[in-house]
Amino acid sequence: MPARRVLPLRRAVQTFDLHHAEQSYQVSVGYFDDLTPAEVFVNGAKVGSGVEAIARDAAVLLSIAMQFGVPLAVLAGAVTRDAAARPSSIIGAVVDKLLEDKS
Repeated sequence: MPARRVLPLRRAVQTFDLHHAEQSYQVSVGYFDDLTPAEVFVNGAKVGSGVEAIARDAAVLLSIAMQFGVPLAVLAGAVTRDAAARPSSIIGAVVDKLLEDKS
């Protein structure tokens, strides 16, 4: 099993708003020293709601995948998409945004 990259104690963070499925979210992305995305936090659904819990948990799983070196392109191919290839979840939208920023 590959090793999980350790997050630096101090790291660059980018925060942005992302709209998905008629809902606004605030997304924060922490980066490794080489500016590779390392962690994601998602806020915006109603506090205490099931949607908020799912978005937060999915962001944790996305963060762990990135720390283990799973390429963003692999993650983008794994998320659910609609018939027009748009992401069906906020996490898919975050992955697409990270890929877009990378290019």
